[in-house]
Amino acid sequence: MELGAGAALGAALAVGLAALGAGIGDGMVTGNAVQGLARQPEAKGSIMTTMFISVGLIEAMPIIAVVIAFILLGKAA
Repeated sequence: MELGAGAALGAALAVGLAALGAGIGDGMVTGNAVQGLARQPEAKGSIMTTMFISVGLIEAMPIIAVVIAFILLGKAA
């Protein structure tokens, strides 16, 4: 396998797995936030703030993976 093909495969795997992990993480965070809101509606502000911060941190993972993929593809060219 040529270096460029290996880099493209590695980049695709990195981005795909990061997106999969972020999707699972976002689903878990949002589901647990909905459960928390159902149990304690008066804590809505605190739960929603924590949920948005958590989703933002989770979404940073695929963004970093895309940056690493671009670096990897740039080195292979």
